Amino acid sequence: MTSVTVVGAQWGDEGKGKIVDWLSERADVVVRFQGGHNAGHTIVSGDATYKLSLLPSGLVRGKPSIIGNGVVIDPNALLSEIAQLTEQGLTITPETLLIADNATLILPLHVQIDAAREIARGNDKIGTTGRGIGPAYEDKVGRRAIRVCDLAEPETVAAKMRHLAAYHNVFLKAFGLEPMDPKAETDALLALAPKILPHAVPAWQVLDQHKSRNDRILFEGAQGVMLDVDHGTYPFVTSSNTVAGQAAAGSGMGSLAGNYVLGITKAYTTRVGSGPFPSEQDNATGDRLGERGHEFGTVTGRKRRCGWFDAVMVRQAMKTAGIDGMALTKLDVLDGFEELKVCVGYRLNGETLDRFPAGQEAQAKVEAVYETLEGWSESTAGARSWADLPATAIKYIRRIEELVERPVTLLSTGRDREDTILVRDPFAA
Repeated sequence: MTSVTVVGAQWGDEGKGKIVDWLSERADVVVRFQGGHNAGHTIVSGDATYKLSLLPSGLVRGKPSIIGNGVVIDPNALLSEIAQLTEQGLTITPETLLIADNATLILPLHVQIDAAREIARGNDKIGTTGRGIGPAYEDKVGRRAIRVCDLAEPETVAAKMRHLAAYHNVFLKAFGLEPMDPKAETDALLALAPKILPHAVPAWQVLDQHKSRNDRILFEGAQGVMLDVDHGTYPFVTSSNTVAGQAAAGSGMGSLAGNYVLGITKAYTTRVGSGPFPSEQDNATGDRLGERGHEFGTVTGRKRRCGWFDAVMVRQAMKTAGIDGMALTKLDVLDGFEELKVCVGYRLNGETLDRFPAGQEAQAKVEAVYETLEGWSESTAGARSWADLPATAIKYIRRIEELVERPVTLLSTGRDREDTILVRDPFAA
């Protein structure tokens, strides 16, 4: 394989950062292809912990890393994250960090709009991170967006900013918010241009060169398949396509022939924010999973909702995202449970379903149908071979493979990058 695409197979927070970091050692270049700084990837290496939200995880390994055109970029968040990682000892230069010159920028205006909309929704809020991601994507589709390449053209920025003010100030005034001052915003944005433009490149061309050399390309997704704007639990989703197919469009690669898709999957299920969650355990079991798994958002710090593994949802994600194999993470969180439950179907209006329905009301009403499996008392934390795992843990893994119809390629048994069992190298698959 010349490329591997990593996507989350649940509602995000599956441990993609660690797996991408682990795979980065085998890659020649790492590419982020969608989302923004609403994504949180945590990488633990020895005594160092790196928390990334916008930058590709390959930077921790010193690998050339690209922020693709499918990503929306907050300039201030970008520069702040670069400064933070630099303080931790990483070297980030225009040679190691490349930014697609046609990527869309997030403005302070977008953050204002995001927050105002969530407040206006009241109890029906979507649960966004409030970082302006959705409004920025809307401006992109509406052909109003300011892009990275525009930073080299002050007059273009000024003209676009005036159009944005004319469009959005109606909304801001209606909500009693301060209207946007296009001149002030233009000046503030252009002041950042000298720090960002050195990283700007035609990313599609750079990737084409890597492809012509048969280099190993690692595509890093954000969020999870069930947050995909088309295939997720709409409207409680993110604002971009999170499936593997987006890697081509969000990077400019064109074709991803010879690509292996790895779906990162927790051994249980979590979700942040609002939306349906059939296997949620809003009880002592959920609290236990959350405490053992340290389930708090990397970006927002919000407590995650926790529940049993949902095989129906993950199987659907495997098929809609084109996933070839799983990286199963956080198995050690299940240590000590006498019994484990796995959702194997949904019950809705007296019928049993083998899929997540598309309708919002139907999604909210489905009830999980469980299968009970034996737990294990031994520790799996830090296991680095199958021989280190209890027989019942292996049985649990095999049952998950059967239910989701995909094999486990990697198994993560701890936070450190070396707490990983390799079953099959995706780059050699």
